[in-house]
Amino acid sequence: MINRVSIRIGEEDLILETGRMAKQANGSVFATYGGSSVLATVCCSAKEGEKLDFVPLSVDYNEKYYAAGKIPGGFLKREGRPKDKEILVSRLIDRPMRPLFYKEFGREIQVIPTTVSTDQINPPDVIGMVAAFAAVSISDIPFNGPVAAVRVALVGDDYIVNPTFEQISKSRLDIVVAGTNDGITMVEGGGKEVSEEQMISAIEKAEPVLKQICAAIVELSDKVGNEKLSLPVWETVVLEQEDAIKTKYYSALEEACFVIGKHIRYKAIKDLKLSAWAEYGEEIGDENKEIFSDLFAKWEKEIVRSSILNNKKRTDHRNPEEIRNITTEVNVLDRTHGSALFTRGETQALAVATLGTVFDEQIMDDIDGDKRAKFMLHYNFPPFSVGETGRMGTGRREIGHGHLAQRAIEGVLPETASFPYTLRIVSEILESNGSSSMATVCGSSMCLQNAGVPIRKPVAGIAMGLISEGDDYVILSDILGEEDHLGDMDFKVAGTEDGITAFQMDIKISNVSRALMEKALDQAKRGRMHILGKMSETIHDPAEDVSELAPKIISMKIDPDKIGMVIGPGGKNIKAISESCDASINIEDDGTVTIYGKKRDGARMAETKLRGMIEDPEEGRVYDGTVKRIVDFGAFIEILPNKEGLCHISKLSTERVGAVTDVLKEGDAVKVRLVEIDKMGRLNLSIVDVDEEVWKKRSQRPGGSRPQKR
Repeated sequence: MINRVSIRIGEEDLILETGRMAKQANGSVFATYGGSSVLATVCCSAKEGEKLDFVPLSVDYNEKYYAAGKIPGGFLKREGRPKDKEILVSRLIDRPMRPLFYKEFGREIQVIPTTVSTDQINPPDVIGMVAAFAAVSISDIPFNGPVAAVRVALVGDDYIVNPTFEQISKSRLDIVVAGTNDGITMVEGGGKEVSEEQMISAIEKAEPVLKQICAAIVELSDKVGNEKLSLPVWETVVLEQEDAIKTKYYSALEEACFVIGKHIRYKAIKDLKLSAWAEYGEEIGDENKEIFSDLFAKWEKEIVRSSILNNKKRTDHRNPEEIRNITTEVNVLDRTHGSALFTRGETQALAVATLGTVFDEQIMDDIDGDKRAKFMLHYNFPPFSVGETGRMGTGRREIGHGHLAQRAIEGVLPETASFPYTLRIVSEILESNGSSSMATVCGSSMCLQNAGVPIRKPVAGIAMGLISEGDDYVILSDILGEEDHLGDMDFKVAGTEDGITAFQMDIKISNVSRALMEKALDQAKRGRMHILGKMSETIHDPAEDVSELAPKIISMKIDPDKIGMVIGPGGKNIKAISESCDASINIEDDGTVTIYGKKRDGARMAETKLRGMIEDPEEGRVYDGTVKRIVDFGAFIEILPNKEGLCHISKLSTERVGAVTDVLKEGDAVKVRLVEIDKMGRLNLSIVDVDEEVWKKRSQRPGGSRPQKR
C-alpha cells in the first residue's frame, strides 16, 4: 500500500512517499521537492547483536549521474568511490540521527539515501536528509525521533528556507539546521562575515518548519503502522565491591583528573585503575572487567562536570573563558610558497600554501554541473598527532574537518580577476587535544598571508563547549578533547574581526535557549578576537608579493580584434613567445590574456613581448631595439615586434661617424628614441636623443628634432 504526506515549504511541496519502492528494506521513503527526488532506505542486521557502548550506524549518501541526465566522465563510465560532497552529506545525515538510536539495540544499521532525480534548481542534499530521517522513523527499528532538516539562506534582508542553487549563490549566509520537536540538534554552514544576531535569526527561522516536517513524518509513520522491534534486555550487573572501590579511590581519582598535561593526566587515571584492579580484580572476575572500567569512566565524568559547574575549574585548571597559550610562526619551511605553524595548548597545525595556475584547478564532475575549484584545503590527521599508531589515509573525519576550514577561509580570498592563482592549503595536524579544525583555520589564514595572497582579513576559529545540569550551565571556550566528550554541546565558530564565516554546532541535550546561544556566541567572539590578536603579533598583513618560488601570473587585456595578430598563423607568434620565455599564455575570446611563468623574469619578458605586439609606437618614447639591417645611410632597428624604424647615420653619435658599421652591427641591442612618425607612417629613430638632456636641448631649438604635438 502506498502512503504519502505533503507539506508546503517555500515555493514547493515536500512529498514523502512509502510503499512503492524498495519494499524489502526495514524502511524506505521516496522524497520529492520540486524536480529533485531522493530514495532513502534503512536496514538493520537480522541477528541480535551484543551489548555495545556505541551505535553501529553507517550512512552512505550517493548521487547517480542519471539523476541529471549525465554519463560519468573518465575512463570508467559508472559511479566510483564516494565524492567529497557525498561524504559531507553523509556526515550531515549521521550527526543529528545517531544520538536518537538506542545503544541497547546492538544491531548494525545502514542508511542509504540515493539521489535519483535532480532539476539542478533545488539542492538534493537536504531532501536526502529528510528522506533518511523519515525512512528510519517509519521503519521497525527503535528510534527516538522524529528529526528533520532544512537549509536557510540570507538573501538581502530575507531569510529563505530551502533556497534554490541560484538563491544560495546570492546569499550572505547558508546553513543547514536539523532538529526535533524539542529543539535544534545540529547547525552547519557558513557566511560572508555575518553577525551573531543574523546567525541566531537564521536558526530561529528554521525551527517552525522543522516542527512541520516532524509532524509530517509522524503522520506518515502512523499511516504505515510498523511495530518497532524490541530492545534486548541486558542484565544489569552491580559490582558488590563498588562502594568499597569508591571509598578508597574516588578522592585519588579527583586529584588525577586535574593533573596538568593530556598524556600525564591520562596516565595518572590509568595507573589508578590498574591499582584498583590489582586489588579487586580477582574478586570481581575478568567477565566483569568492562563494568569495572565503566565505573571509573562514570566517576571521571561526575568529577569533571561537577568541578566546572560548581567551581568553574577545568581539568587543565583554566577558567571557563580562558584560552590556552598560543604560539605562532610563519615562513617555517624554506622551499614552500607559504607556511605557518599554529600551536594552541596541546593542539598544533602546520599549514602550507601552494600557488598554482589555471591548469591546477580541480575539475569537479557531479550532478550539480561541471565546476572548477580554484581553492582547495586538505586536512590530514596522522595517528602520531595523538601519540598512537594507526592507518594513514583520508577518511570522513579528514574530509569533514577540511571542508569546515575551507568554508571559513573562502569568504576572504581575493577575486580571481585581481589574483588569478589556484590555491591549495594542506594542514598537517602534528598534535591534537581539542579542535584541530579551528587550528587549521588559524594556520591557513597565516600561511596565505605569508605566501603573499592578499586576503581581505585574517580569519581565526575557536571551539566552544557546554556543561549543563537543569537550569545551571557553564559555557567553555577553547575546549579540550575530554570536554568535548563529556560535555553537552560542541560548536565551532570561525570568522574575521567583523563577522562569522563558518559555523558548526552539535547539541547533545534536548534544547538550547536563545539566551544561552547568544551568550555562547558572544563568548566565542571574544575568544576569536583574542586569537586574532595573537596571530597579528606574528603576521599582520599579507607579504607584498608572492614567493619567488611560486609561478608568476600576469593578466592583461588586449583589443579582441588583435587576438589573431597576437596568435599568428598557426599559433606561430604565441608559441615563439612561450618557448623563448618558458611561459604558458592563455587568451580568452574577450581579449583577457593570462601569462603563467615558471619564473618571474620569464613571465615579465612574455608580458613585454605581448605588449610590444599590440602597442602602437609612441613619439618621444625610448625603446629597447634590435638592429635588423644596416645600410649606408643608417640602420633599421626593430623597436616593437614587426615594427622597425630608421636611425639615420647622423643620429648614431654626437661625434662624426664615417660608416654605420663603425658603431653598429646586425643583432645589436640598443636603446633608441622615437623622435618622429612622419606623414607616411615611417618611424625616425635616434640614439643620440636617448639622453634626456640632449633630447630637451634639441627640442627647445627652433626646428629641433623633437616633434610638435599634433
